[in-house]
Amino acid sequence: MKKIRLLTLALSAVLFGTVANAQIEKGNIMVGGTLANFGLNFQKHSTQFSMDLTPKAAWFISDGLALGGYLNFGLSTDNPGTDINYGVGALARYYVADKNVRKLEFSRRARFFLEGSVGVAGFNPANGASTNGLDIGIGPGVSYFITPNVGLEALLKYDLTVGFGNSTTSNRLALGVGFQIYLPSTRVKKIYKEESGK
Repeated sequence: MKKIRLLTLALSAVLFGTVANAQIEKGNIMVGGTLANFGLNFQKHSTQFSMDLTPKAAWFISDGLALGGYLNFGLSTDNPGTDINYGVGALARYYVADKNVRKLEFSRRARFFLEGSVGVAGFNPANGASTNGLDIGIGPGVSYFITPNVGLEALLKYDLTVGFGNSTTSNRLALGVGFQIYLPSTRVKKIYKEESGK
């Protein structure tokens, strides 16, 4: 019985110890999103609702480097009006492979990454300055793989929007928390064939 427990423990360590590397290999697909500023306030005569969702999808073109796209939609309602923000664009994510940086990772299941994005975005508050135009963002993050295919993540990102509106520039710094699902492309193709009946 003791040998079975040791064997199970050793097998788990081998399988889950490499969790943070297999998902970010060339050909895999990353799908998920970031949730930020999700809230509801039930105050008499001042009910508020706010949310910001950013779904993402990317394909690993090489080990540790993914290219893809994102959508963003944010909404905040209040008695004076509704604030709306939106965005769509391309993203690049690089999982840091440098040995010195990897020493900072707090677990074998954790991986640091850098994410950059370029797209079109707009910030239109009910009251105040609005900006719509080119959006450029960059920031560091960390993924923690809770299973071999699912990672929880935090991303600290700086975004700059340059364009037109009441204000020509908008600067934002945001901390987003979300998740990503990492799928081998062969599994995605199999699911597609099953669903399409081909």
